[in-house]
Amino acid sequence: MSPRSRTFTQLSLAGALLTLAVAAPPAFAGQPGHPVPLRIATYNIHAGTGSDGVFDLDRQAAVLRALDADVIGLQEVDVHWSARSQGLDVAGELARRLGMRVSFAPIYSLDPATAGQPRREYGVAVLSRFPIRSATNHEITRLSTQDENPVPAPAPGFGEVTLKVRGVPVQVFVTHLDYRADPAVRVAQVADTRRIMARERAEQPGARQVLLGDLNAEHSAPELRPLWKELRDAGPRNAGTYPAEAPVKRIDYVAVGKGVRVHGAAVPREAAASDHRPVVADVSLARRGPGRG
Repeated sequence: MSPRSRTFTQLSLAGALLTLAVAAPPAFAGQPGHPVPLRIATYNIHAGTGSDGVFDLDRQAAVLRALDADVIGLQEVDVHWSARSQGLDVAGELARRLGMRVSFAPIYSLDPATAGQPRREYGVAVLSRFPIRSATNHEITRLSTQDENPVPAPAPGFGEVTLKVRGVPVQVFVTHLDYRADPAVRVAQVADTRRIMARERAEQPGARQVLLGDLNAEHSAPELRPLWKELRDAGPRNAGTYPAEAPVKRIDYVAVGKGVRVHGAAVPREAAASDHRPVVADVSLARRGPGRG
């Protein structure tokens, strides 16, 4: 991709126009020693189903395409899961329609209903315009929705991909935290998240880190506060993401670590394609040293 110096212009999504002025990264960002621009986004796609109850991947692909993001984290992603998503590989289908690479990290991977069919899987995914150099599906604490009497236990579904963005190594994490009113599981998940991200930082010093996901809690929630010790919440504070038709809270996040500067962010007023709204942010990546968040 050619270096870009971008400003959010009009994001036309389901007839809604949103204009956000953003301090654009330097025009010479592709040169050695200068920051590298990157547009990142997160979207809980509700397994391809909109707030109207209609499964429509064309509609979701249009929303994602309008974001013009280089890297997108997706949550509630079906891969041959059931009839609700027509048995499709939703992650692969969206990647194909957008012309992006994909990495899928299942939370659940179940035997098929009929022998010889693909496994039934559900989880999170990363779409990327850049080659995916490696991918890992980390375990964090979960309370399964597939067990009759679940207990908190380590389970997969905390995805990580490593990218090289114009020479800068980037670790992208995508997650979906527990939805229950009791925050106990989220407390454990946040602790797991911080531990895993710290370990990955130590293994690749100088790599920039991004966390994308549906955290099922608002920024000020006590269980999320430890996250903000190492990460910066890049999203707009005054824009809700859930429920999509009339948001009352912001539970979907783009968060960045040291060496990633945030230039602007938006929650497009998209209310039809999912029960959540997406979040998109323009950032730049420092090339050397730990940098600043």
